[in-house]
Amino acid sequence: MTDGNEERTFAALPPAQGRGFAQTWWGRAWLKALEDAALDSQQVKTGRRLARAGAVGAVSVRPGRITAVVQDQDGTAHRSDVLLQELSEEQWDRFLDMAVERAGHVAALLDRDMPPHLVEDAAASGVELLPGLGDLEAECDCGAWDQCGHTTALCYQMARLLDQDPFILLLMRGRAERALLDELQFRGSATAKDRPDAPEPAQRGVDAAEAFAAGDILPSLPAPPVLPEVPGRPPSLDTEAAPAPGIDPSAVEFLASATAAEAHRLLAEALRSAHGQEAPAAELTVEQDAVRLAAAATEGAIVERLADGSGRDRQELALAVRAWHHGGVVALAVLEDEWTVEAEALARARTALEAAWDEDKRPRLRATRNRWTAVGAPTQLRLGRDGRWWPYRKERGRWAPAGPATGDPATALAMARGDTGGDTMSG
Repeated sequence: MTDGNEERTFAALPPAQGRGFAQTWWGRAWLKALEDAALDSQQVKTGRRLARAGAVGAVSVRPGRITAVVQDQDGTAHRSDVLLQELSEEQWDRFLDMAVERAGHVAALLDRDMPPHLVEDAAASGVELLPGLGDLEAECDCGAWDQCGHTTALCYQMARLLDQDPFILLLMRGRAERALLDELQFRGSATAKDRPDAPEPAQRGVDAAEAFAAGDILPSLPAPPVLPEVPGRPPSLDTEAAPAPGIDPSAVEFLASATAAEAHRLLAEALRSAHGQEAPAAELTVEQDAVRLAAAATEGAIVERLADGSGRDRQELALAVRAWHHGGVVALAVLEDEWTVEAEALARARTALEAAWDEDKRPRLRATRNRWTAVGAPTQLRLGRDGRWWPYRKERGRWAPAGPATGDPATALAMARGDTGGDTMSG
């Protein structure tokens, strides 16, 4: 490739077998201008086939024109040109002034990127960078009066070149890369010198209707983030400096660590394939969130503060934490709330209880709202609002959760008795 002030020449590209011609959104916009204006779809197909087969020779790009020799399938060579109107001096002035005000646009171009906002801001300044319907004119020595297979093949090859370097489009519009960058540097220096205290220009938004209309040429969404294996570790606050009055460094460190763990959990939930079809979870109350935090706390002083903040004593908070470990918000509601079971749900519950044991082995249970207490035993079944059974047993005069929920009341009662998966309250 040679690079002069007013012309660049690109060596012939290899055949494009098994890949699209445009990977970037601006490359696809270039092809859209070609394909939307084509009067003969057969010529578009011919050009695409020629370009894919590598029939386009070296491409010369200069202001207002691209040129290449394109070979037919029979080997006949044709000189083909595609023309695009250059920007006027006034339009270049507007574009350069806009680019100087938004340094991010220049940085993107230097990275061989053309962000949509650059094109949108240019259009707002009255400068259309990308070609529109009918902007690409064709000339070919095959004698065709409109786009032929040869000029179409050249356009498809041009899309591949634009993918690599959007400065090529600016050269077609009339300015070479070096001259353009020099002018931007000159104007930027003059602007900074003349207006050292000038405020930052207001950022222009994107009209929703325009963004929707351009949806087929805008870049696709980035891939979702990769979930880290473990939550991040917050910085240590163990320093020689004394903490400010009222600040407990250990409590702040605990909150930072708990926040990182919750963020990791939420990201894992968001990355699940079915996440978009699920209703968002209800926001936790202060009392529920205190239990969530206490489930991760190890220091006694932090647990004490969480108990006070949630309106519970230490034993009540310990029971709430145990419930949380068994089933989160749902298990906490079963622990702390008592409700009247509606007739239909009550009928299903009674049927499940009768079917869970043989008649001679069925325990005697006394029902009170959504709770069935075993007569003469420190065990209890609680029915959740979702129809599942939760095992409970009495410890130190309080009913304590004894395991996770299950659909079978006999299994739940066995857990309450300690036959399977039981636990005991400590502390």
